[in-house]
Amino acid sequence: MNNQTEPKWYFRTWSLIVSFLCVGPFMLPLVWTNPRFTKRTKIIISIIVIAVTCVLTEFFLKSLKTIAGYYQFSY
Repeated sequence: MNNQTEPKWYFRTWSLIVSFLCVGPFMLPLVWTNPRFTKRTKIIISIIVIAVTCVLTEFFLKSLKTIAGYYQFSY
């Protein structure tokens, strides 16, 4: 096993997926420092991560409004 050809564990695809699921867009520096990805791939991954983060944030905010409305009592 040659260390020159095998990527480090934090540049492997599975670790990028796990890091996205755990910390979301904070994993983007790992994408941009990954030597295996081309600039085009890095841009595409960044756009996808940002879009998913925006959609999930919107869902979270809507659910908070729904929960707040549910627990609002009338006196």
